[in-house]
Amino acid sequence: MNRLVAYGVWVLLFVSAWGDASVSPLAPRYEASQERPVRARGVYAIRNVTVHPITAPPIENAVVVIRDGKIAAVGKNVPIPRGAQVYDGKGNHLYPGYIDACTTLGLTEIGSIAATIDTTETGQFNPNARAEIALNPDSELIPVTRVNGTTTVVAAPTGGILSGMGCVMNLEGWTWEEMVIKTPIGLFMSFPAPSSAPNQSAESRRRDWESRMRPINEFFEDARRYLRAHQAAGKEGVPAHARDPRFEAMIPILEGKLPLFVRVHSALGIQAAIRWAEEQRLRLVIVGGSEAWRVADLLREKQVPVILEGVHNLPSAESASYDEPFVLPKQLYEKGVRFCIASNDASNARNLPYHVATAVAHGLPHDEAIKAITLYPAQILGLAHRLGSIEVGKDANLVLLRGEPLDIRTQVIQVWIGGHPIEMTSKHIRLYERYRSRPK
Repeated sequence: MNRLVAYGVWVLLFVSAWGDASVSPLAPRYEASQERPVRARGVYAIRNVTVHPITAPPIENAVVVIRDGKIAAVGKNVPIPRGAQVYDGKGNHLYPGYIDACTTLGLTEIGSIAATIDTTETGQFNPNARAEIALNPDSELIPVTRVNGTTTVVAAPTGGILSGMGCVMNLEGWTWEEMVIKTPIGLFMSFPAPSSAPNQSAESRRRDWESRMRPINEFFEDARRYLRAHQAAGKEGVPAHARDPRFEAMIPILEGKLPLFVRVHSALGIQAAIRWAEEQRLRLVIVGGSEAWRVADLLREKQVPVILEGVHNLPSAESASYDEPFVLPKQLYEKGVRFCIASNDASNARNLPYHVATAVAHGLPHDEAIKAITLYPAQILGLAHRLGSIEVGKDANLVLLRGEPLDIRTQVIQVWIGGHPIEMTSKHIRLYERYRSRPK
């Protein structure tokens, strides 16, 4: 009995603290996507470097001043503030940190151990799932990735139809709150592309696709009804309505404040996704897009950007040319489609610059290739005012290289994230040092 009384008191205190007993603290009210500032880091100066701003020609023998995590000055003969921590670049090359616009970094560790994988929620419709809550800041894959020059990634959930909300995070910090710089970034969706099977009639394919789209359309229509109720809340004569965290998460998507990142590969699927997004009045970003070259004119016309999930992939079909994924970036560039290149990986996210190098070997201009992992992903993610180039006022996410960024032989000397020089070590480096010094 005493236990029941204590439980009742706890419930009353809980309800009193949260106000409306119908509101779960686990389902916070809708808030717009928020950016988090970099943490104050003091004053640093990087001198004697060739700066590659990305948005301007290279600057030789330059100085970059960092103050409180932001780039305060860039150029030749820039005075170094008194008391600044000075780093001598010894004539090497300074680039903005690479941005990987689609990964599962921080959400998965060891593929064969289910307890280390937190990419997928149960069920088909999980727009309220938030990637940042599941991030593991102690993942061994994070240092492995950042010591090769990647400073910022999108952690994207997978599974189901509406997988959940992704976030943009820097690869440095003790907690997810310290790492994340914008959340949510948008809703990730797996789009059911129409079938192109030759043994099916056109009518059969149409019916099949409509049956697969029906629950999606019903969910979006229910979400719109919820939005209308949300907008009417508090008006005279409008009754209170029950809250649903799934529909609550859909509000910024339906209002066009956040994009829908649609995973789809086939040309038919891309066409269908663009048509459907127009009908639903949604902002669309294509993720994957293996056959995007087939519908490049449509993508350019509708101004739909594409996040390519790597270059080191197999062709989209047995009948496709072996080099289809290698030349895809060049084809999109020539057609004027806005795109960037991501790894779509965790364990091998460190290989991002080598995906881009393969694209260069198959015709993509070198300068465009560098932008495909710096400036262009920042633009697609709505963070070009903070990331993607070396300019005054932007976050000091920088990488110092001895050599050319797309050459596998190039040494990454130092990486700065939020103006802070990170420790240049990882599990791979520790194992290398251990076995290099083993007894002979």
